[in-house]
Amino acid sequence: MEEVSHEATAKSEEVKQLEVEIEEGQGRIDGLKQQADRARDRAQGAQAAQRDFQHDVNDLAGAKYRSLMVDPVTNAIAAANPQNAIDRAAYLGTLTRNTERAVDKLAAATAEAGRSHTDASRMVAEANFQQSQLERQHRVLAAEQDELQNRIREIEEQVAALDEAARALWENKNNPLAPISLTGEGAVGAALSKLGSPYGWGATGPNQFDCSGLMVWAYQQQGKTIPRTSQAQLAGGTPVSRADLQPGDIVGYYPGVTHVGMYIGNGQLVHASDYGIPVQVVSVDSMPWAGAVRY
Repeated sequence: MEEVSHEATAKSEEVKQLEVEIEEGQGRIDGLKQQADRARDRAQGAQAAQRDFQHDVNDLAGAKYRSLMVDPVTNAIAAANPQNAIDRAAYLGTLTRNTERAVDKLAAATAEAGRSHTDASRMVAEANFQQSQLERQHRVLAAEQDELQNRIREIEEQVAALDEAARALWENKNNPLAPISLTGEGAVGAALSKLGSPYGWGATGPNQFDCSGLMVWAYQQQGKTIPRTSQAQLAGGTPVSRADLQPGDIVGYYPGVTHVGMYIGNGQLVHASDYGIPVQVVSVDSMPWAGAVRY
């Protein structure tokens, strides 16, 4: 029965990790869509500026053309009056400079519109790809959840079939200890306050817990957020050795870190063990060690 329970626990952790990945994936997709919307807005703004600058270029070019296409009488007047010629040359120079600036702005607006359109298209394509990956993960999750439910039913039926003596053996399989003190500070105190609470698959409290759920809940009471799954919890903190353990450290067990508990001092650990076993205190060495971290 213990093997079935370990398999169910491992599958539960896999399902939770998939749920986390799906949530993160949806967040990435939402972010890409927002970026695409902003890029489209920039493209529309650049296109509006492009139209304005094109209008300016056309107006300036027209004015310059009209100034150059003068009749013979105007040329004669300009030749007879040097100041008029100087003024006219200055005016044409101003028109030329203004036209050049308008052309530069038009080119910049055109380039920005092109870049923004490209950015929007790229982000939409990436969002669509991420969406297809997310849909695949949803299908995998559904299959994993079905398998998990089958294993949960199996272990629940086996636990329900235990007689009184066998149930006592199951509940005491990790040789639970009577802790020296039922109180503690910080996350330790929060975890110890849940001694005797029943095990619940995927539960994070406040009345039922799985192994990583108890860790999440205990740290939440201190205003600290830690990863949801046992593997992520052990990967997310600062690694500590067995000799350097301090109360509040999270200890991982079994290959693949399918189980976690919280060190409370005096070589003891509080954890939510298995279905049918309440939150209890055991020796920190009662299970195969996989590592420890500090948050």
